[in-house]
Amino acid sequence: MITKFGLPLLAVVLIAFAVSHLAKSRNQFPELPPPIQPATSPFPNTVAGVGMIEPQTENISIGSPVPGVVVEVLARVGQRVQAGDPLFRLDDRKLQAELTVRQAMRADATASLERLAAMPRPEELPPAEAAMREAEADYDNLKQQWARGEKLVMQGAMPEEEFAGRKLLAFQARERFNRATANLDLLKAGAWEYDQRVEQAAVEQAQAQVKQTEIELERLVVRALVDGDVLQVNVRPGEFVGTPPSQALVVLGNVTQLHVRVDIDEYDIPRFVPEAPARATLKGQPDNSFPLRFVRIEPYVVPKKSLTGDNTERVDVRVLQVIYAIDAGERRLFVGQQLDVFIDASAAESRQSTAEVQRQ
Repeated sequence: MITKFGLPLLAVVLIAFAVSHLAKSRNQFPELPPPIQPATSPFPNTVAGVGMIEPQTENISIGSPVPGVVVEVLARVGQRVQAGDPLFRLDDRKLQAELTVRQAMRADATASLERLAAMPRPEELPPAEAAMREAEADYDNLKQQWARGEKLVMQGAMPEEEFAGRKLLAFQARERFNRATANLDLLKAGAWEYDQRVEQAAVEQAQAQVKQTEIELERLVVRALVDGDVLQVNVRPGEFVGTPPSQALVVLGNVTQLHVRVDIDEYDIPRFVPEAPARATLKGQPDNSFPLRFVRIEPYVVPKKSLTGDNTERVDVRVLQVIYAIDAGERRLFVGQQLDVFIDASAAESRQSTAEVQRQ
């Protein structure tokens, strides 16, 4: 009897005791507030998005137009640069040697053109004039002999063959005189116009080659094209850089006015109003908010790239990117910081309600 009812009863009592003991010995942890309060919207109806601080000019990734070895880095992180300031310089020894050769070729072509322009040389005229006078005297002598021979032939005192020889010699002397006269005239006329054109073209070609080398040398000095601040320097002297480089060698941006690039989910686009009030808060600082001023919309919906790590996010989400100007006041902000952005959607809600009433 005791065995039949006592053992089950004892088991029930022990189980109840164990349950009671476990319930009493369990630690009761107090409910604590989160270490950082999440950001809250200041508007009753909100379009929320994640923003990224960027320069007014956006991030300008500076690369090298030609491959080469970096010999000098002039940019420093945080440095303020003006348009045209050098950032880094590549090895230019080969082009410097090529420039010297092309400058010598230009000097040679220029000298040839100047030589043609200075023709004739003053020293060349007296010999040519003397040769013409000599040919003229020789022609006068043989012409006189020809004239005397003609009289002698008519008197029968000279054979026909001898007279023909004198006549032929006079013709030859006349042609030599004509040739000497033509050579003197050619010498006095100077260089031919078309020869000067050829030499002028050679000078221009040499000048263009020198200019080409100078431009290639100038390209080896990478310069800033806009005013801004150096945000990153990812190159060191001695490194080889290619085209395109594996990463931005220098990141430049104008941070005089900071912008915020806000990603708005494509499902929230109908509720977004460009000119609506907007505010932003820093990550981990929900009480520290900044007013935003609408700048522009980039009207191309792109895949979302700035993921926050939430397990509900999808990589196939597409977003509309909106640019706002942020007023930081005396507070310091950095390019690349993430912000929680809240945009007032009350205007869109009221507009949608009005449209529904009109449809009804």
